[in-house]
Amino acid sequence: MTINPEQILQFSPLHRLQWEEAQQKYVILYPEGMVELNQSSAEILKLCDGAHNPAQIVEELEAKFAVTGLSNDIHNFLNIALQNGWIKQG
Repeated sequence: MTINPEQILQFSPLHRLQWEEAQQKYVILYPEGMVELNQSSAEILKLCDGAHNPAQIVEELEAKFAVTGLSNDIHNFLNIALQNGWIKQG
């Protein structure tokens, strides 16, 4: 399963993305446990909100952090997130 660049991404309803004060970072909560995220991963997943496709996520993050060339890294992470069931397309 790979990311379709034209489809909208949405965080999985089976998981929850939230700020965890104790860890001072965003985490993904799911029935079997928790995944701690670095800042970059959290910023990407926050945009998997049912309103952005991968190209829009890249564009928004490059503008937010005033950098270019993030496309490959973001697409690689989105593929991992899709394979782990954290996000879905459609």
